[in-house]
Amino acid sequence: MHKITLIPGDGIGPEVTNATVRVIEASGIKVQWESFLIGAAAIAEYGDPLPQALIESVKNNQIALKGPVGTPIGGGFASVNVGLRKKLDLYANLRPVKNLPSIKTRFDNVDLVIVRENTEDLYSGLEHEVVPGVVESLKIITEKASHRIARFAYEYARKNGRKRVTAIHKANIMKLSDGLFLKCVRDIAKDYPEIESDDKIVDNACMQLVIHPEKYDVLLLENLYGDIVSDLGAGLVGGLGVVPGANIGEEVAIFEAVHGSAPDIAGKNVANPTALLQTAILMLKYINETEAAERISKAINNVLLEGKVRTPDLGGTSNTTEFTYAIIEKLG
Repeated sequence: MHKITLIPGDGIGPEVTNATVRVIEASGIKVQWESFLIGAAAIAEYGDPLPQALIESVKNNQIALKGPVGTPIGGGFASVNVGLRKKLDLYANLRPVKNLPSIKTRFDNVDLVIVRENTEDLYSGLEHEVVPGVVESLKIITEKASHRIARFAYEYARKNGRKRVTAIHKANIMKLSDGLFLKCVRDIAKDYPEIESDDKIVDNACMQLVIHPEKYDVLLLENLYGDIVSDLGAGLVGGLGVVPGANIGEEVAIFEAVHGSAPDIAGKNVANPTALLQTAILMLKYINETEAAERISKAINNVLLEGKVRTPDLGGTSNTTEFTYAIIEKLG
């Protein structure tokens, strides 16, 4: 029996989370779920978008499955996604990007993994107003965090049979901050001689990704670049609705869909749960339920290959419930 913290999120979050829980349970995995509100719903209930009880649950269970959560733009509460990463020291963001069967995209040979440092850099949101009309945002890069994320990327490559790690940076301009990141990556690379190492300037890397994505394997990035490039990568294989994501620390891990909460379609039973299902597959492998993970992956692929049951975003007319039950049927 696995005890897992469940964070349904908001918008379409509860719908895709419910679908994913149904599939996991249909696979035969025994799970005791601890469900918590987050974001705007948590403010209404507890007066806090990130309740301490949720943090304690994740710490105790060491594993969580999370749906999407909206973040107010230009005001309101701070991102609970960033808050979770900071409070739990979830320093590594992992996003595999791979084509799924019969989902038509511009490329059909994409199989890369994005590893993003998750705790510092501009994405941390360390900002203040110097004087009226002048705002300063701080880019912090440390040797400790850079070494740690580089080690994670190379260990992942070694364990998963990956051949190359490419560090993405802007060290030609930000010679101190990005220069430190690149130096740290090169230091760690020496411990993994069997893995090829190279680096690319971030703007060039983005151009190359939309021309020859098949040339990339594991991409290692700072926080802000990683945020941007991971969405670019998702666009290569069909969008954020079909790719998984995980935030991993030394002690705990949160597996979450990387798409938004899509409030415009919330409650309509048309949301595509594929991204969170793919995320659940990552989670199951992480907790050594590999056989169930592979069966769920095969079931999803078979449903997509048949093409009879698809949600509207994939060109079909089926709803969330129908798509979910089609996958469950393929599990046998």
